[in-house]
Amino acid sequence: MPPSSGPPKHRIEERHVRRLELDIDRYSARLEPLHSFVLPRGSRAGAQLHVARTLARRAERSLWRLNRESPLRPELLQWSNRLSDLLFALALHVNRIQKVVELPPNYST
Repeated sequence: MPPSSGPPKHRIEERHVRRLELDIDRYSARLEPLHSFVLPRGSRAGAQLHVARTLARRAERSLWRLNRESPLRPELLQWSNRLSDLLFALALHVNRIQKVVELPPNYST
């Protein structure tokens, strides 16, 4: 946006980052602690959340590349990171509700 246009009406701010962090904490508190890598699988909804997380991480990497060329506001970078963290917590939460057991990867095969 041109500098003369002022800030956009809808933009990511610190309060949005805090909200994601609160949601991450809320859903993570309901889960057992992780002791290994989690495979992106599970129920249909859980697997779709894992796909959404993958897309969010890809978007985050793109933002960081853009940030190197033209610095972005830190809140946007933080929000993109927290979004993918929330999608991960939601995927695990949904799988737990649907009684899908998270299996650690088997590296011996």
